[in-house]
Amino acid sequence: MSGAAGATGCVRRFASLIKLSHSVFALPFALLSLLAATDGKPSWRLLALVVIAVVTARTAAMAYNRFADRDLDAKNPRTAGREIPRGLVSPRSALGLAVVAGALFLGCCWLLSPLCLWLGLPTLAWLLAYSHVKRFSALCHVWLGLALGISPLAAWLAADGQFGDRTWAPFSLGLAVAAWVAGFDVLYACQDEAFDRQHGLFSLPALWGARSAMWGARLLHAFAVVGFFVFGWLAPLGTAYLAGTALAAALLVWQHRLLRPADLSRIDMAFFTANGTIAAVMFAAGCLDLYVFGRPRGF
Repeated sequence: MSGAAGATGCVRRFASLIKLSHSVFALPFALLSLLAATDGKPSWRLLALVVIAVVTARTAAMAYNRFADRDLDAKNPRTAGREIPRGLVSPRSALGLAVVAGALFLGCCWLLSPLCLWLGLPTLAWLLAYSHVKRFSALCHVWLGLALGISPLAAWLAADGQFGDRTWAPFSLGLAVAAWVAGFDVLYACQDEAFDRQHGLFSLPALWGARSAMWGARLLHAFAVVGFFVFGWLAPLGTAYLAGTALAAALLVWQHRLLRPADLSRIDMAFFTANGTIAAVMFAAGCLDLYVFGRPRGF
C-alpha cells in the first residue's frame, strides 16, 4: 500500500511540475486541426500518435523550463512554491523527464512519417529554447505562442503527409493560436513586472509597463480572432464553428475586463478559466460542424 501511495504521490508531483492540466490550451486545437484534415475520420493510430506527440512535446518543454528556471523560481515569491524550489522534485529528475519526453515525442514523429520526424527535431529545439529567450528578448511571449501554434499545423501535416494548398488552413489556425497564447502570456507576465526588471529579465510588461503591455495583448488577441475566423473559412467549417469563434471573442473581451494594471487579483480566472473555456468551446463547435451539422462545400 505504501509503495502504491508513493508512486501516486510521485506521479502527482511530476504532473504538478509540468502543469499537465494546462494541456487544455494546445491539445484541443491540434485535435480540431486533425479532425478537419481527415473530415472527422482519423484512424485510431493517427489520433493516438498525435495526442501522445502533443502531450510529450509539452511535457519535455515544461520539465526543461522548470529545470532551467530553478534558481529564478526560488527567488521569485510567486514561484518559490514550485516543486524544484521546495525540494519535491530534484533538478536531475526534471531534466530526466524532459529527455525521456523529448525522446518519446521524436519516436511519435518517426512513427507518423519521415517528414514529421525531420520537422520534429527543430520543433523540439524551439520548444526547449523558449526557457532561455526571456534572458535576452522581450519577444519571449511570441516565442511561446509559436511553440504552441506549431501543434495545429503539425497535426494537419501528420494527416496529409505533405505541404500543399490545404496547408493554408492549419497555418492560419497556428498563427491564431500563437497570437492567442502570446497575448495571455503577456497578461500573465504582468505579475512579474518588478521581478523581471530587478533581475534583468525581458518581458513586455518589464519593457513597456503593465498598461501598455495589456494593450499589446489586446492587439494580439484581436489578430487571434481574425485567424480563427480564417481557419473556419479555409477548413471549411460551418455556422457552429462561426458561433464558437464569436463566443471565444466574447470570452477574450471578458478576460481583459477582469484585469487592470494595478489589480491582477483575478489573473487565475482570466488565465485558466477563460482560456481553457475558449479552447474547449472552439473544439466543441468544430466537432458540431464535423459530426452533426456537416461541413459546407470546400476544397
